[in-house]
Amino acid sequence: MARKARMERDDDEDYTKDGTVDIYKKPANKKKTGTWKACPFILGDEGCERLAYYGMSTNLVNYIQQKLNLNNAASSRSVTNWQGTCYVTPLLGAFLADAYLGRYWTIATFSTLYIIGMAFLTMSASISGLKPACDNESCNPTGSQKTAFFVAIYLIAFGTGGIKPCVSSFGADQFDDNDETEKKSKSSFFNWFYLSINIGALIASSVLVWIQMNVGWGWGFGVPAVAMAIALVFFFSGTRLYRLQPPGGSPLTRILQVFVASIRKCNVKPPPDESLLYETSDVESNIKGSRKLEHSEEFRFFDKAAVETGSDKVNGSVNPWKLCTVTQVEEVKSIIRLLPVWATGIVFSCVYSQMSTMFVLQGNIMDQHIGTNFTIPSACLSIFDTLSVIFWAPIYDLVIIPLARKLTGHERGFTQLQRMGIGLVISIFAMVAAGVLEVIRLDYVRRNNYYDLKTIPMSIFWQVPQYFLIGCAEVFTFIGQLEFFYDQAPDALRSLCSALCLTTTALGNYLSSLIVTIVINVTTRNGKLGWIPDNLNRGHLDYFYWLLAILSFINFFVYLWIAKWYTYKKVTGKPALTR
Repeated sequence: MARKARMERDDDEDYTKDGTVDIYKKPANKKKTGTWKACPFILGDEGCERLAYYGMSTNLVNYIQQKLNLNNAASSRSVTNWQGTCYVTPLLGAFLADAYLGRYWTIATFSTLYIIGMAFLTMSASISGLKPACDNESCNPTGSQKTAFFVAIYLIAFGTGGIKPCVSSFGADQFDDNDETEKKSKSSFFNWFYLSINIGALIASSVLVWIQMNVGWGWGFGVPAVAMAIALVFFFSGTRLYRLQPPGGSPLTRILQVFVASIRKCNVKPPPDESLLYETSDVESNIKGSRKLEHSEEFRFFDKAAVETGSDKVNGSVNPWKLCTVTQVEEVKSIIRLLPVWATGIVFSCVYSQMSTMFVLQGNIMDQHIGTNFTIPSACLSIFDTLSVIFWAPIYDLVIIPLARKLTGHERGFTQLQRMGIGLVISIFAMVAAGVLEVIRLDYVRRNNYYDLKTIPMSIFWQVPQYFLIGCAEVFTFIGQLEFFYDQAPDALRSLCSALCLTTTALGNYLSSLIVTIVINVTTRNGKLGWIPDNLNRGHLDYFYWLLAILSFINFFVYLWIAKWYTYKKVTGKPALTR
């Protein structure tokens, strides 16, 4: 008997305890699936997909301005609105992943839509009749050509919706939270995941932008389309090594059930003893693929949903619209706790979006020469943001964390909230650097009467500090957000919470568009040129940067108050999964 029990225990230790399965829907074997042996395929997929995305988006403002004949403000708004959509559609993809498809099949399905969009975009820039007709002076796109372009980029936006919220979570799924060794590796995975993003972005912002500006937009969009196809090949190549988290059913239904049950019992008082609240009697949660959550003291109103009354059961079966488990209630509380932290990421994303809009327009009127014959497109300077991330990501993992661990005693060096806060501070300095450069540039214009020059004799490389600071801020805030929203999300809501994290980028882009619109409407009254005219030499782009710096400063102090209030989730038991 003892030998049999030992054999069963050894056999159990061969499998994950977080509810993951392999591609054949069998319990995931720890020796044959997951961990770093599965990650190269996921990182390769993400690197190629990001190369595709940044390859077409980094220089998009210039394509819209030059080929579709839109002015500075309209081009900027078109890009930020599209980028915003790219970060809203993940809510749809995340819902499908958590509820029905699972992350693996969601990534595979939406990647196909992504490739179709990239192919259509390439055709709109290369096939006669679809691409705008241009002469030496300007382009004259027809309405149907503009429509073809926007249909293509919004197909891509929907394609990203199933990839962005799922790939990082899918990679983290390869590490079992119940295994201490694997759990420690998960934090490093997010750093290397973000590094792979920026390796793809590095190639996109250098080689592909140069191709677009010097060879042609057809090739410039065609190469990213091929990169996206390669990404899908990478993804499928690792199929047999992956651990898959089974979908847990509609999270929106579970959330709505808690609200309905709480409102129905609004006159019921929760018991002082939390053990009297309703929960399944076994160690497993009744939500597939999710572990139980411990009761928390915040938002006690929702505890009413877990108070059992005589009418909650019919013939011994629980009515889920009248009675919910503690774990289901805690899912709702976890989302509510995340929302204030989520909101503070919007201003940071607004600052980040300037790299593909105002930074590019600012660089367009500066000297882009390297030597006498070679010029660098202004959008290429985002390479310094990428280089900054590539520099800081491994430095953070290999140097900063060990040093911080000695000082703070925390296992990860900094808490996730501390890490994000540091990034918010650095983003303020990025806007200050951009504003100071614009003050110096405008003073140079005034002193030399360069108002009507298309490019002033001032090197574009003076923009490098603002790009480098944005990259440093990313390593702290964006990677911290990825880890924080995955870690603090209930098991069955991880894709949805990753999508929620991404929507800060969407709202940041929309906020940027809104601020630009308000600034233009306010500063162009009474016939004035305003802060952001077509000729930036006669404007005040520096005022726009100061405005963002002030908003970032206020946002940081709001974040400090929220971080002090935040309570981390506590997990118990094991997920519901039948072996």
